[in-house]
Amino acid sequence: MTLLDPAALPEEPTEIRAERLTRLYATITRCDPWFRVLGLAWLTPVWRILAGDNPRGQIKDLWRLAVVPMLAIAGFLALWGALAPQVQTSLGAIPGPMQVWAQVKVLHADALAEGEKQAAFYEKQAEKNAALIAEGKADAVKEHSYTGKPTFYAQIWTSIQTVFFGFVIGTLVAVPLGILSGMSPTANAAINPLVQIFKPVSPLAWLPIVTMVVSALYVSDGGMPKSFVVSAITVTLCSLWPTLINTALGVASIDKDLVNVGRVLKLSAWTKVTRLVLPSALPLIFTGLRLSLGVGWMVLIAAEMLAQNPGLGKFVWDEFQNGSSDSLARIIVAVLTIGIIGFLLDRVMFALQQAFTFSGNR
Repeated sequence: MTLLDPAALPEEPTEIRAERLTRLYATITRCDPWFRVLGLAWLTPVWRILAGDNPRGQIKDLWRLAVVPMLAIAGFLALWGALAPQVQTSLGAIPGPMQVWAQVKVLHADALAEGEKQAAFYEKQAEKNAALIAEGKADAVKEHSYTGKPTFYAQIWTSIQTVFFGFVIGTLVAVPLGILSGMSPTANAAINPLVQIFKPVSPLAWLPIVTMVVSALYVSDGGMPKSFVVSAITVTLCSLWPTLINTALGVASIDKDLVNVGRVLKLSAWTKVTRLVLPSALPLIFTGLRLSLGVGWMVLIAAEMLAQNPGLGKFVWDEFQNGSSDSLARIIVAVLTIGIIGFLLDRVMFALQQAFTFSGNR
């Protein structure tokens, strides 16, 4: 018998082992909601298998949560790869997964090369300005911005900024109107017809009006470009309706006993809204916010195409106009990027909903 022989080690008391497993299961249970928020629900059965908690039952959950989705994605990629070469267009066959992945690597390499050019430009400008200052010509020092073409990553960031700007404006408009509509039948009677009229309007119809109004009233003066403002306001006009409707519904459906308590205590309107109305209506408000953000992200691409805001919409339009042999693959890269970012934005809103409302509803 050696010192490393497991048989020589003292056995763990049953009480200590039970307490340790209880703490482990409690940790897994606490983490499970956040795994679901992040789309990583398959981690829970993995943890439970490692902890020895009913491995057979956990394998069934792991199959449903991880293996089945992976098989579905693999089947989709196989079907795409088999059928894509059969469809011929004016630019050639539809690119398969490998051609699209090749363009992902090309776009990444282009972004790195453009970043090096930008760094070299600013380094050269700094050296030139330093030389002018050393010669006593500080008045001749000038700072110029790099004007190279935007990279694919920069266009993604522009689109995210635009959709959040429009989404925030829409939220600031929709939530107060929804609260007013939910609390007052008279206000609801006034607001509801406008909602029903403007809710179905396409962004393509809003865009010319927004463009003319912004061109007449907004002067950039080195601030936000007009194309950015036009795209953001178009997102606002198309995305605020789900938040408004769900907020009004949530406020109107709060427990009447709470309303009566507010009347008995003679609460001010502000206190009533912040202490009674909003906490009760938050689950539906966040549902509206999730829907609004999804609508805004979908609308944004069309708005950027027409407003020429340098985001993903303009990237798709430029590639369509380019008409090169790689354009279709790059457009598909943009389509997949749009879908992935849309999924991540929804997960962010769902995480906020879980944090603020403690709701387990999905």
